[in-house]
Parts: sequence; structure tokens; C-alpha cells
Amino acid sequence: MTELPAPPTEHSLRLTLEGLSCASCVLRAERAVSAVPGVVRATVNLSTNTSDVRFIAPTTARGLAPTLMAALDQAGYPAKQDHITLSVDGMTCAACTGRVERVLQAQPGVLAATANLALRQASVTVLAGTDVAGLAAAVGRAGYSAHPQGAEEGAGQSGGADDEVGRLARQAGLAAILTLPVFVTEMGGHVFAPFHHWLLGTFGAQPLWLMQFVLTTLVLAFPGRHFLTKGVPALLRGGPDMNSLVAVGTLSAWAYSSVVVFVPGLVPEAARAVYFEAAAVIVTLVLVGRTLEARARGQAGAAIARLVRLQPKTARVEGVDGVVVDQPVATLTPGMVVQIRPGERIPVDGIVLEGQSAVDEAMLTGEPLPVAKGPGDAATGGTVNGNGTLRLQISQVGAGTVLARITALVEQAQGGKLPVQALVDRVTLWFVPVVMGLAVVTAGLWLAFGPGLAEALVAGVSVLIIACPCAMGLATPVSILVGTGRAAEMGVLFRRGEALQRLAGVQKIAFDKTGTLTEGHPKVTQIEGAPETLALAAAVEAASEHPLAQAVLAEATRQAVAVPAATGFVARPGWGAEAMVDGAQISVGAARMFAALPPALSQQAATAAAQGQSVLYVGRAGQVIGLITVSDTIKPHAAAAIAALQDLKVSASMISGDTEAAARAIAARLGITDVQAGVLPDGKLAAIRAMGDATAFVGDGINDAPALAAAGVGIAMGTGTDIAIEAGDVVLMTGDPLAVADAVIMARATLGNIRQNLVWAFGYNAALIPVAAGALVPFGGPQLSPMLAAGAMALSSIFVLSNALRLKVVKGVRR
Repeated sequence: MTELPAPPTEHSLRLTLEGLSCASCVLRAERAVSAVPGVVRATVNLSTNTSDVRFIAPTTARGLAPTLMAALDQAGYPAKQDHITLSVDGMTCAACTGRVERVLQAQPGVLAATANLALRQASVTVLAGTDVAGLAAAVGRAGYSAHPQGAEEGAGQSGGADDEVGRLARQAGLAAILTLPVFVTEMGGHVFAPFHHWLLGTFGAQPLWLMQFVLTTLVLAFPGRHFLTKGVPALLRGGPDMNSLVAVGTLSAWAYSSVVVFVPGLVPEAARAVYFEAAAVIVTLVLVGRTLEARARGQAGAAIARLVRLQPKTARVEGVDGVVVDQPVATLTPGMVVQIRPGERIPVDGIVLEGQSAVDEAMLTGEPLPVAKGPGDAATGGTVNGNGTLRLQISQVGAGTVLARITALVEQAQGGKLPVQALVDRVTLWFVPVVMGLAVVTAGLWLAFGPGLAEALVAGVSVLIIACPCAMGLATPVSILVGTGRAAEMGVLFRRGEALQRLAGVQKIAFDKTGTLTEGHPKVTQIEGAPETLALAAAVEAASEHPLAQAVLAEATRQAVAVPAATGFVARPGWGAEAMVDGAQISVGAARMFAALPPALSQQAATAAAQGQSVLYVGRAGQVIGLITVSDTIKPHAAAAIAALQDLKVSASMISGDTEAAARAIAARLGITDVQAGVLPDGKLAAIRAMGDATAFVGDGINDAPALAAAGVGIAMGTGTDIAIEAGDVVLMTGDPLAVADAVIMARATLGNIRQNLVWAFGYNAALIPVAAGALVPFGGPQLSPMLAAGAMALSSIFVLSNALRLKVVKGVRR
């Protein structure tokens, strides 16, 4: 009787939807979801804005989730996404990270997953409502320990790394104590023959072997237990990793030696030798290597740890009655007033109410000179107050502070993958299984053509032990970890890790002018036309954030001009702004806003533009009634920044919405010859696209956001608008253009470091695996000992980590 196939297994998934407003929306959303292949049933709940989806395995989220997202987006009811971070213990090599990623990507609701060996984390993008505990459990079933990372946990918390170093050091110490007698009694005789004869004469071979058996068994059972409990199950699951290589190698040496000791009749007399010392020394050296690796990883993430430690634990808060009390920073709320004494760190972001001081903001901008602060100025949490006392009203706390945002940006970049990592992932997917296969082939060849069983065992174990997927797994993430941390210390934040690779290859950098190469704090130099020109312009510009608008408002304040109220403000990026003032449509902006210009004003505008000044025309009901000329100051280091980029073989270009004459006057003083002036935001976008992917763009305003997003690398001034910062791949926390050169230097140094690590990691394995297999023996070369193989394997990872740590001393142009 033919057995019927088992019915397909159903799984469920809950989505959180946006845009639902009525029963028709519910019906359309249900139809969109139900039409996705693999979906059995879909229901949408308007009151909770959720959709419960039943689907059939083996349909997985790797195919289902993106398809559901696309279907709901097309229907107009997009599903919300969440980004979560899992702390993953037990990852030891590149094969582990690949396995964790595949397990996570196979879970319902997962859109993308990236595991990071250096951080021991997995970053997962999921559909909102996905069971995070279920993801952790899935990773646990794959042989690793995972849990959602809490707010107080992460790269910035060094406690976990210190605990790991301590645990590994204790295990390595115990293994060394147990291994030393085994190593001395077995290898000492090879170094000093009389010692060998003395041991045999005093104790005899069998008692010595029994002692080695007991001590080696203890090494494997206690400090080396991790390799067995992790490596053997991984092997049985068909997913061998670094632990599997060590487990199979050490167990092979231990088992063979045990047979020689207890049932020697099973082994030819010529092959009766023990290799307990190989098993014990392998475990000891690998543990020592992992201890040093853990310590180096802790040093690699020190930049984030230092950022986290910048925030004080308590603050001096003023009560309602004026009494000052110490209060935990975690309990502070916006609006509270805190007192900052000389030399203290500012606890959170705020606005200075009283006092004068100079604040050290080096942690924020990389600039060594303190910044003067007085009433009305913004102060940043984590910076150090100078010799004055300040009263500060809190404006941001928790995740909203600049320090928290910097930390989050750096952690996000450190957790990302570079495009170059794709090659590593493809290789490491098959690396460990291939190595195990090579070990079997090596042992078989030695049995067939070599002296005997013992030599075959040595060759096979050496191949298993010398292979080092750890170095390949660490080559890229540890360099990103150190490089982005060092960049943060220089005031350069890489919001996305892949921006490192792209910025390292840029050949041209295009700059916006106002606020990027100039101070962005222009001053009015001339007002011509109707008497009400300034008042009407100020009325319109009162709602604008543009630097030229601020100059007009400042001049109106200086002249004590009565500014009328405006309504219906509309910003026209690249053109100007409009609003209704006293019942008339008032326009303020570039000449392109108006059909015709009075000849007299046109001549004055041409003269001002030739001197590098910006011109604002003021019109009523479409007719120009006056003009305002504004002059901006070039930033002190702007010319040096352009020269520094030229030294780096990067050409500079200027793209500006200003007039041709004004833009070229500024460019000439900076040494820029490639100028595109009179460019609207759409024109900036087109210009950047025309320059190609090897171009970076530096900007700071809302009108720069499209170009920042479209450029090969968007570099946003941290002194600019939030929209520009969000659109950028790199954020410069200082307004100094020299930081652009620092960013390029850091990107090139990091990518060069990654290439060095990859060359070493792949070259090491390609060169030494054949040596371990005995490829040099037919030519009179040595057969590699498993102990030397273990030492070489440990040193390979340490080399990669040590090389990455060199990035901590990279110097930028500014320091």
C-alpha cells in the first residue's frame, strides 16, 4: 500500500500595516496578501492595523517576506519594519557567521540578517511584530547562544568582553598546567636524549603514557570541552566549523594514542607511538590564541566604549525651591535645569541659561580648541566644561542626545558588511567541509604511499588544525570596527559601513558652497530699491532656515525694523521663498523667480556678484521692488581642504545655486577650477549623477539632500540640517572642510588594512595547508607537527587582529 505524503506544514506570521482607514482598505490588503504564492489564508484587522498570515512550508521568509512587502507596498498598505540586534555567543569563525545568517534568513518575517564575528552580534531586519524570542531560539537550535541585545548592552559595554577574556585566560591557564608535564615528558627527550633515557629508566614507557593519557583526557574534558560540545554537534548537523576541526583533530590524536596504550595489538608495531602531547598542546595553543583574540577585539571596540563612558552617571539638578540635588542621569527629563561646575562633564544636551565658559568638544568634532559658550548656546552631553559655571536647561535625554546618536551611528557602521565581504562569504561557506575532505584525502594518500599509519595520522590532524577560517572571518569586520572607531574620534561618522569602501575609491568630490566651503553665516552688505525692501524680505524669511534668510533677519534686527506678519510661507529650493504679507504676494530669491529685472538693479547685482556676493531680489506681486546683497566668509580651512584633497589625488568641484560670478569668485580663492553655478536642487542631482559613482558630494542643507542620497558617497556636515544628515553616508561632526580629507584618509587606510588582512588570511591557508599535508616531504622538506600547526593557526588570527589595531594610530590632516 502506497504511503500518502505528509500534509504540508503551516506557519503563521503577523504583520503591522500602515495606511488602513476603512473596510475597503481591509479588503484590498487581504486580497494583496492572499495573492502571494504560498499564502494559505490572510486576515486584516482594522482596529489593530495588523494582518495575520498563514503560509505553507517550505515557503520561508527569505522568499515570502520580500514578496509580501512588495505586494503590500503596491497595494498602498506597507508593512512596518523593525531593526533588532542579537548578541550571539559561540561564533568562532567565518563558517559560524555564515550559518547564523542562513538560519536567521530562513525564519518567518526576516528580511535581512548580517552576523558580525568581531562584535559577536547579528543585525536583523524584520517585519514589525516578528517574534524576536523565536529568532534567538532558532539561532540556539543551530548550536549558538543568542538573546536580544538590551539598551545598555552592546559594543560600548566592555564588561562582557572582559568576562570573556577572563574566562578564556583561566581555561588557557588550566590547560597549560595540565599540558606541561605531557609536553615535557614527550618532547623533552627529542631535544635532550639523556633526559629521554632517564625517563624510560626511572618510570618506564607505559606509566609515562598512562600519565599522558590522564592529563590529556583532563585537558579535553575540562578546558577543551567547548571544542567537543560545540564542534561535534555542528559536525553531526552537517555544518562543521572551526570547533569541529579542533575537535576532530584532537580526538583523532587522543583516540589513536589511547588505542596504542590500552590495546596495542590493534596497531602495527612500527606505528606504536602516542600523540597525547599533540592533542593537549593544540587545545592549549588554540585557547591562548582565543584569549589574545578576545583581548584584541576588546581594544578594537574601545572607541565606542570611550564614547559611552563620556556621559556622567549623575547630574546636579535645580529643584523648584532652588535647592540643588544630585540625580541619576537616567531620570532626567527635558525642561529640567542643571548646574555644571568648572571641569565637569555636561550630562545631557541642553541650552545655556546663565554663565560663560569654554567647552572642550574634542569628543564631538575632533577639534582640540575649546568652544565659547554663553546664554542661548547649545551644549552637548559628554563634553567637558571649562573654567566657568553654567546653568543648563535640558533639551534632549537618552537616545535623543548627540552622544547617543553618535554611538548608534558608529555601532551601525561597525555592524555592516562591505561589498568585499561577499567573496569571503562565498569561500567560507565551503571552507571547513573542504578542509575536512582534504584531511581525509591526505590521510588516505599517506596510508597508501607513506611509511605508515602514524605518519598518516600526523598529516591528517595537521591539515585539520592549521586551517584557519577565524582569520578570514575577522579580516573585514575587525578592520571596520577599529577604522570607524578611529574615524569617530576624528569627528567623522560613517553611517554605513559600505561607505568606507566607496569613499576609498572616490576620484572627485563635489562641494556645495554655502555652509560647506563658506561659514554659512553671511551678512547683508547692501540694500537697494524701495524703503520697505528689508521689512518685506524679513517677513518672508522669518520662516526660512536658509543662511541667507538668517542674514536678512539679523540685519532687520540690527536696524530695528518693524517686521510685518507673513502667512502662507512656501520654500522653493534653488529659487527662494514666497509668502503673503499685508495682502500682497512677496517673493524673495534669485533672479530666475522674476520675469523681468529693473536695469539699474541688474547692474548693481552684476557688480556685487563679481565680488563674490550673493544677491536676493525682493518682489511684490511678481514685480521686483529692491535687492539685498549678502556676503559670506570662506571657512578658515577651506583652501587647505582642497589642497589636501589634491595631495590625495582627489579632484574638487563646486556645485552652487548662486550666480556664476559669485560662485567663481569664491572658487578662485579656494583653488577650484571646476564650477557649476546657478544649479537648482534637481540640477545638483543631475550633475552628481553625470559625474558617476566615483564621486562624493559634500553638503549641509535641505536642498542638498537629493544630491547627498544620489552620490556615490554623500558627506553631510553635522552642522547642517537633520534632513541632510539623514541623507548622507558620512557625517562630519565639525563644520571644518578639512574633515573631508580626514574621511578619505581613514577610508583608504581601513580598506587597505582589510586587503592586507584578506591577503594574509587566504594566503596563509593556501600556503600552509599543502605544507601540513606533507607536500614538501617528497622534496626533502619536513612533515609539519600538529603542535606547530596549532601555533600557526593561533598566530594567524592574532596577526589579523594586530594589523587592524594599527588603524588606531592613523593620523588625519587635522591631527
